[in-house]
Amino acid sequence: MEILKRYIVPFKGLKIGVHQFDFEVDDALFQAFEGSEVKHGTAKVSIELTKAASMLTLDVEIRGEVTVECDRCLDDCILPIEFDDQIHVKFSEEEIEFDGEVLWLNPSEGEIELGRYIYDSIVLSLPYSRVHAEGDCNPDMLARFTTVSEEEFEQMAEAAERDEELDEANREQWAKLAALKAEMENNK
Repeated sequence: MEILKRYIVPFKGLKIGVHQFDFEVDDALFQAFEGSEVKHGTAKVSIELTKAASMLTLDVEIRGEVTVECDRCLDDCILPIEFDDQIHVKFSEEEIEFDGEVLWLNPSEGEIELGRYIYDSIVLSLPYSRVHAEGDCNPDMLARFTTVSEEEFEQMAEAAERDEELDEANREQWAKLAALKAEMENNK
């Protein structure tokens, strides 16, 4: 994906010490991933890379906002994004998967592609319940929801109980039929 090339941190040739990288996230990043629940978004990504002789440390800060569907009223809902993390980058000839803390790279590599990491970090920082602030949901949609009254709840409970009684009666009938069939087969 071409868009992910925007989020590359080149470290080969950098001197030992601290280096700053800043990126802007826009809708293009979210559109690059099929099925993204983020409709729109903007964020600033700040990465402080500390280069040592044998490893790199990246302090990542993401601040912005995204638009997602409100779980309550289904209208667009703008949510703030705040994400802070630290990644350690180590080098190895072996292929070792990123475990969330240590990213392993081949010593011949000279850059880190962080597009997928930035996208995942934003999505994972979203709250579990994505709803508008109290009172900000679409009132027309909320009016369509009905609250079950105590009477309606009792009627549903009685209907469920009747269904359960019918199921028990049906099981008894089937058991009788199975016994009759077995008896008829034994009498042949």
